[in-house]
Amino acid sequence: MKRRSASLILLAGIWPAQGFAADAVPPWSERGITADFDFDALANGNKDPLPDLVELGEKLFKAKFVTEDGAGRPEATQAIVPTKRRRPSALAFQRMAGPDANSCASCHNEPGIGGAGAFTANVFVSEGFESADFDSIDPQFSNERGTVALEGAGLIELLGREMTADLRAQRRAALQQARQTGNPVTVALETKGVGFGKLTAEPDGSLDVSGLEGIDDDLTLRPFGQKGVFASLRQFTVNAMNDHHGIQAQERFGKTWTGTDDFDGDGVKDEMSVGQISALVAWQATRPAPGRMADLPADWQKAATRGESLFSEIGCAECHRPALPLESLRFEDPSPFEGAGTLRRADVAKPIVLDLAELDWVRALPRDDEGRVLVPLFGDLKRHKITDAARDTLGNELLSQRFVARDVFMTSELWGVGTTAPYGHRGDITTLHEVIEAHGGEAADATKAYTGLEEADRQSIIAFLRSLEIPE
Repeated sequence: MKRRSASLILLAGIWPAQGFAADAVPPWSERGITADFDFDALANGNKDPLPDLVELGEKLFKAKFVTEDGAGRPEATQAIVPTKRRRPSALAFQRMAGPDANSCASCHNEPGIGGAGAFTANVFVSEGFESADFDSIDPQFSNERGTVALEGAGLIELLGREMTADLRAQRRAALQQARQTGNPVTVALETKGVGFGKLTAEPDGSLDVSGLEGIDDDLTLRPFGQKGVFASLRQFTVNAMNDHHGIQAQERFGKTWTGTDDFDGDGVKDEMSVGQISALVAWQATRPAPGRMADLPADWQKAATRGESLFSEIGCAECHRPALPLESLRFEDPSPFEGAGTLRRADVAKPIVLDLAELDWVRALPRDDEGRVLVPLFGDLKRHKITDAARDTLGNELLSQRFVARDVFMTSELWGVGTTAPYGHRGDITTLHEVIEAHGGEAADATKAYTGLEEADRQSIIAFLRSLEIPE
């Protein structure tokens, strides 16, 4: 492999203890991890880091990881908190407690790399048990989840960052007012037109957060994961690498946090560096936003236009908002809202800056009168209760995840929904009509309105949703 820039480093040069020289990694090597970037060099250099990072990120996303890369975790569980197994796993890969894949692209591949996954690509999420080392698909021990698409993920994270900052600013203002007046101050929290309930600030600095809706008490918006539990692509990626591939990121599983450079005991040290995680983040952050099918037949276009109006009229757009405004396209890595176990701002001299405004597909997005990009996500980045006694299909999990109730899920972004069947968090609902009818809880009124429509009007809504696509 040739050195393409000052910050590109051959893998062997980073881990010489693995016993091969830099020129000993032949072009026919089966390894998936063969190069790295120096994080600080990219962050402090004069060259735009985006092209090189995206190129390496795509290679890592497509790579089929092997044991020499660190694939497998014989002595570690899938838990987000580094946790040892009680005994080594008998199998390197398995469908239940994982690892369950040797490539990111093996699940995220419909209609193309980075997309969603078929029912056969489902995973079993059991991180609620930090010491889990059992192999079971029993819903008492694991939640089965479908693979979601990553298109537009960078814009989603930037929206989440801005909304978090806005909500926290409202909290600070309420606390300051309470201290100044000596009286409790109750504030309705809203950002980008999305309401998140209310909180009350007391003069002594305490907060009553019992009125919050759809967000954690710390007011950090976490837009990734079907339950809304990851604030950043970096958190999502570090977790996925361990959970699905058995590859531990140095920033969470290395000596700083665990006291060892081989936490999973597979003989491979520091399996994924901060530079490689950043490359995967950059590739995901620059995935193009889904769009709409072009050149629809006249009858389909007429039905879709009617369906989009009805979609709003019956209340679906109250959660599946057609667009949210984004102020800044400056994507900084790490995010200002990273948590323990993920690279944070305090850990680096400068963050890597990716300017998403330079991407052609971003330039094509509409803007409002204030110049803000209108992100056409058809979502609100908020958690909602979507099941009730009459409709419990979407609440059939038995385990909560990160203290999020079983019947509460993030609003699914519908951009691209026309090309991401099947539907539902388990990927077991075959049609859009079926998944609409499965909505209960906060969506019960919209569902009732939908079922009350004439068949032609229901079909027009389906025509509209089917026109929202992820291009191949």
